[in-house]
Amino acid sequence: MEQALNPELLFELKILWAAVVAYVLAGSLAIVGVLLKKRPERTVLACMVAGLALHTYSLGYRWERLGHGPFVSMFEILSSNVWSLMLVFVLCYWRLQVVRPMAAVVMPILFVMMGWLMTVSPGETRLPPTYHTVWLFVHIGFAKVFMGFTLVAVGLSGIILSRSTVFWTAKFQRLPADDRLSELSFRCLATGFVFHSLMLIAGAIWAQDAWGRYWDWDPLETWSFITWLLVAISLHARLAFRVSPRSGAWMILAVFVAAFLTFFGVPFITKSPHQGAV
Repeated sequence: MEQALNPELLFELKILWAAVVAYVLAGSLAIVGVLLKKRPERTVLACMVAGLALHTYSLGYRWERLGHGPFVSMFEILSSNVWSLMLVFVLCYWRLQVVRPMAAVVMPILFVMMGWLMTVSPGETRLPPTYHTVWLFVHIGFAKVFMGFTLVAVGLSGIILSRSTVFWTAKFQRLPADDRLSELSFRCLATGFVFHSLMLIAGAIWAQDAWGRYWDWDPLETWSFITWLLVAISLHARLAFRVSPRSGAWMILAVFVAAFLTFFGVPFITKSPHQGAV
């Protein structure tokens, strides 16, 4: 209760909720724009940037107040990942103007994470001794970029799958053909694959410093490797077997589900060096 009444914590949360409101407004406008065949894209981008700025301030304020980054509790991990996913998506939304309607697919996914964030205790944490290393930033940074590009690939895949119905075909008719969207989605996945590989390498180096071994097949390491294999198999199938856009879209969704469970499930339900704040 004392933590809940902490004025500094309350101020941080007010800024965070203001960011969430801006994100929700951006996503709602994007969805309505697709449904009504309108193009409020500048307004959507402005709301996303405003939310990102507020969110950055909230994270920075917490970092300065606690003396460590948002890496430990589920609240911190969810908040920092919503921020990083939004950052990558905003950059893609800004640069890839032709596929901006994919915000109607991506933002609902982020809404789920924001809703989850609002149910988690924002209690303050301490940084474990093993987290005092530059490899923490390298490892987590690569992971966040991987998830960001995978989310963009999911947004493009969602459009491909949605256009299997007459209703959504009409709503997304001004977008490029499925073949073009599939190619773009796999380019995003391939970029994510590079960063996932670098994440595993950085994590192994960190593990050697922290626990005296590069790899121990603990649950998180195992699931990270499984996710890496799924990405590799998906990319190989795309190149070797010329899978259809719909099949490729389903593979990308499978990769995202595996990655999501790996990042937000395994570390908090297992007894391993990766669990939560250990």
